[in-house]
Amino acid sequence: MITCGIEIKGSEIILCLLSKEDGFFQLPDCRQVRHALQHPNDAEAVRKFQFTLKKLFEDYKVEQAIIRERPTKGKFAGGAVGFKIEAAVQLIEGLNVELINNATMKEIIKENPIPIAFSETGLRAFQEGAFQVAYAALSR
Repeated sequence: MITCGIEIKGSEIILCLLSKEDGFFQLPDCRQVRHALQHPNDAEAVRKFQFTLKKLFEDYKVEQAIIRERPTKGKFAGGAVGFKIEAAVQLIEGLNVELINNATMKEIIKENPIPIAFSETGLRAFQEGAFQVAYAALSR
């Protein structure tokens, strides 16, 4: 089962594909790991953004997407554009989408430490948060 870990930063979505078979993790290649919502107030731009993600998930046979939950209020609250992006992902038909909060994610990783250093994964540094989300989802 291929899982997509998602971290939303500003008007951008960062993806990391991860699968687990027979206790082994695999990092499938992904053609584009960063997608930006250029014009968040334009309905057609949001539809195009959603279509692009849906096509990517179909092409890579992603069965579930896990989004790192962001607080709705307080110092680290997510912005309006980020919540539009989150909704666009959640409304993709046929995709199982879940949210995972930081506390739960850190607890899962503490109980099931990541077996290799992130630098050895071959992923880009900005994907670390998305990788942790996917790893926590597959380790629970």
